[in-house]
Amino acid sequence: MRRVKLSFFILFAISEILAQPDPGHDYPLKIGKNFRIYPSNVNQTEVFLVKSPVDKNILFAACNAITFVPFFISEGIYTTTDGGKSWQGNDTCTGEPIAFHGGDPGILIDKNGTFVITRLGRSPFVGLYSHYSYDHGQTWSSQKVISTDDLERATLTTDANPASSHYGRSYAAWVKFALPFPLMFANTDNGAQTWRTPKQVNNPSNRSAGGDLALGPQGEVYLCWAGVTENSPFKEIMVGFGSSINGGDDWHVTENAFTVNGITGVLANKNNIRVNGLPSMAVDTTNGPRKGWIYIVTGQKDLAPAGSDPDIILYRSTDAGSTWSAGIRVNQDPVNNGKTQYFPNIHIDKFGAVNIIFYDDRTTTNDSTGVFLARSGDGGNSWKEYEISDHHFEPAPIGGLGQGYQGDIIDITSTDSTIWTVWMDNSSGIYQIWSVPIEFSSINAVEENNITSNAGLFQNYPNPFTLSTKIGFRTFSTGFVSLKIFDVLGNEVADLVNQLKLPGYHEVVFSPASLRNPMLFESGVYFYRLTVNDRVETKRMIYLK
Repeated sequence: MRRVKLSFFILFAISEILAQPDPGHDYPLKIGKNFRIYPSNVNQTEVFLVKSPVDKNILFAACNAITFVPFFISEGIYTTTDGGKSWQGNDTCTGEPIAFHGGDPGILIDKNGTFVITRLGRSPFVGLYSHYSYDHGQTWSSQKVISTDDLERATLTTDANPASSHYGRSYAAWVKFALPFPLMFANTDNGAQTWRTPKQVNNPSNRSAGGDLALGPQGEVYLCWAGVTENSPFKEIMVGFGSSINGGDDWHVTENAFTVNGITGVLANKNNIRVNGLPSMAVDTTNGPRKGWIYIVTGQKDLAPAGSDPDIILYRSTDAGSTWSAGIRVNQDPVNNGKTQYFPNIHIDKFGAVNIIFYDDRTTTNDSTGVFLARSGDGGNSWKEYEISDHHFEPAPIGGLGQGYQGDIIDITSTDSTIWTVWMDNSSGIYQIWSVPIEFSSINAVEENNITSNAGLFQNYPNPFTLSTKIGFRTFSTGFVSLKIFDVLGNEVADLVNQLKLPGYHEVVFSPASLRNPMLFESGVYFYRLTVNDRVETKRMIYLK
């Protein structure tokens, strides 16, 4: 009887520990001072950003640039050649014919340092066109035809990996606005001077929307898109995935890689701006432990792990897209708390860390928003969050451009020293591109100064597990570390770590088969406890035989 009471007390105590919120989740760390990269009196929306594979000091940003009197839409061109200390540009891409540009840019910088932009054309030049620049965007070629179909914005990427058999090839993909609304694809080997004839990638049963391209470590081409409902507002219900190992000549396609429940529609609390949950994709091309992992992030609600308000959900594949993880909730505020996260974009930095930028209103009123960065150093198992905007703004539609339009893309990239982010913000009176440079050293400094507000023990993965699971933890100073596993009665069943550890991230693989009596390890709930000096943290995991 005495043991039962003690076991109940241990279980209750552990449950209480698990129920405690992580203070770092509710109050994200703040970083940086924001600035407009090219202040003007032109609406700048749907912003993109790429870095040069040739010169780390060169960045290229673009957007929809819109004026109303007289009405004119083009593509803003903004560049820095000194690592972001100064920016130059133009709210109009000057590639001829200037009067027939239709906006919706896609951008890249190829292995030779050539700037490339694609855009839509206006009648009589309906379709997708490109321009190239040899002088960092100061002057542009005349338009080059990619497709004359009615189509959606193109997504671009370029192969700057000298080890790839398609080194120097650049790629474009887009949705064709005709049944069955497929993904189309084209490539160029000469810096967009000419493009190969477009080919159809998929034959979807549900119409496709959006689309994002990324390259693998050996030049593999990956393409993802949303499968949407057949009727307006064309809500995202699945994510499709395609892969090519021969530079886009042939494709292996999975129309429903995983199910989603996107947020397409309007946000009533934010002046009825129009939003979507289209996927964004990135691949780890570092030489780290997660080399080749593919990550896709979406905006979802009402489908676990998303709650009843819009959340940011990540999926990952460790086998080139053959299988995908369950959804991982990126934003760490409490589920169903009435807060709204939307428009995520993803990037993998030189450390193999997953970085996701998104709008988030958890630190302001629900009619406003700020901008957050979520960063994971362990493949998405755990997250640190940073509020990177130093002010909030009230989103509002831009009149005359369709119901609720305010643009729907923000972006992120990184150089060797700095994470760069861009987003649209109307706090100046019109939508403009805002940014903040986030140096890796500043992230480390913020984390070191806020050790007590960040978890050291991460959730195991996979969870539930059958054969084995990985448990990660971070130490912030040299100290004695203990990591043990207990059953629900408080009995110790495994001693995984019992030694001095240096500061940093550590990972342990636990397999029941390694236990002295593995047959005694039954299916059920277990708890793993990390002790570092006098600090203790506990989490729960589930084992299924």
